[in-house]
Amino acid sequence: MTDTSTPESSVSASSSEAEASTATTEETKTSENVASDGDLFRQSEIAADYVEGLLDILDYDGDIDELVSAGRPMVEVVGGRLQPLVGQRGATLEALQELTRLAIFRATGSPSRLLLDIGGYRASRRKELAAVARNAVEKVKEHGDPVRLEPMSAFERKCVHDVVNAIPGVQSESEGVEPSRRIVVRVAD
Repeated sequence: MTDTSTPESSVSASSSEAEASTATTEETKTSENVASDGDLFRQSEIAADYVEGLLDILDYDGDIDELVSAGRPMVEVVGGRLQPLVGQRGATLEALQELTRLAIFRATGSPSRLLLDIGGYRASRRKELAAVARNAVEKVKEHGDPVRLEPMSAFERKCVHDVVNAIPGVQSESEGVEPSRRIVVRVAD
């Protein structure tokens, strides 16, 4: 009969190696997150420089804040006389955001989820959309029929989905094709 048991010293050596490997893996994940945050801040810096150049060309005054929030780079432009940069229902703002994302892509080679806000438009629009979402939910709960909202941008649809999904008994889904993509709110299945 052959003894196949492992000597105690090699068991403790193997578990020490496993613990060291786990610790190294955790340190690597932590350093990747730090690098990721650094990359996001770099994207916001590139975006801020790009937007500042646009403001100079257009002869608009505005203070530019660059930050990282909720895992995405953000640039906020604050100042007077900025409404033309927002446009009707934020159309110009959306276009400027896409141009700024392209500038980031050109500089880094990576796509960006940059969120650009001008004159606090997105914050005020979020409040409006929350009211629209709650109103649609009330109609659905009262009548039981689905409610189709007006076509919205991706940003606007996300705001509505977030509000509807937080309310029990209802659900929302997007339907249609851009630029006529809209949200339908209905009783949850």
